[in-house]
Amino acid sequence: MVVSPNVYAENHELKIATWLSPMQTMNADVLPTWGKWIEEATQGRVTIKLEYDLAHPKSLVELVEDGAVDAAWTFHGYQPGRFRLTQIAELPGNKSTGEAASVAHWRINEKYFSDSFEYDGVELAGVFVHGPGQVHMREPINSLRDLKDKKIRVGGGISTEIGKLLKVSGVSAPATKAYEMLSQGVADGLFMQMDMMKAARFKDVAPYSYKLPTGLYLGSFGIFISPQFMEKLSEQDRQAIRSVSGEKLSALAGRYWSKADEIGEQDIIKSGSKVENFPAEDIAYFEDLTKGLDSEWIKSVKSRKVDAQAALTEFRQIVDGYQPIEL
Repeated sequence: MVVSPNVYAENHELKIATWLSPMQTMNADVLPTWGKWIEEATQGRVTIKLEYDLAHPKSLVELVEDGAVDAAWTFHGYQPGRFRLTQIAELPGNKSTGEAASVAHWRINEKYFSDSFEYDGVELAGVFVHGPGQVHMREPINSLRDLKDKKIRVGGGISTEIGKLLKVSGVSAPATKAYEMLSQGVADGLFMQMDMMKAARFKDVAPYSYKLPTGLYLGSFGIFISPQFMEKLSEQDRQAIRSVSGEKLSALAGRYWSKADEIGEQDIIKSGSKVENFPAEDIAYFEDLTKGLDSEWIKSVKSRKVDAQAALTEFRQIVDGYQPIEL
């Protein structure tokens, strides 16, 4: 592709396809902060604009790949056939902050997974996790075992596998449809991080929340840029954007999503909804139930030709020893 030198002198607007509420931390904090970093790094030659509800979240990667949108972010679990390696960050038992798991996610992807086809056609700008997924119900329960046969909204990825182990009747739907499903009784509850109980008002339709110390799972997300957009830029501006993306952007997202969980839980309690910790016997039950998930994930990515065991071991080492980075 031949690009006129004059194109490089132009200012460019990076249009980012987004979803969820404008008040949710991704739209209110993460993407605007990244936009400021980009603008500063490119000396104002590249700015961002958020564009809402352009397509279903599961379609956004393809739209970036096709050049139909400049950038987007989405939940990896919406495309389980394509994204399997990303489930390394979702496995239960991570005693970590969202920032630690997000940075570990980026580092492991760069070291072990960068040759995988999973990100073919897009430039990966960052990966991150939301906070621990917990149990939220329309009606109260007494234990994890009470979830058997309940209709539970699951988002995909490891959360779906957790649902199978708990023998729930899984209802697959994006977060944007969950409120309607709960309000109409299509679902009895959902697996979700605390943030969304406030940001998406799920507390109104699922006012009983139950927590495990490290949650049921974490949710893995990616932020993607179109190569066609990057080709419009000078090499200087391409490198400038990369300098404020990657590990730095991953840490930013993980940090903000963790803070949003704290705010969400405080809001639940203040509103009068119930937040309870599962008892010790439920914690032991869950740990026993899920102890085979590591090996199942390793087996599931065998066709990717990566050293999954080494990647998982190092992922947890990074998480355990993580110190917050300066942003």
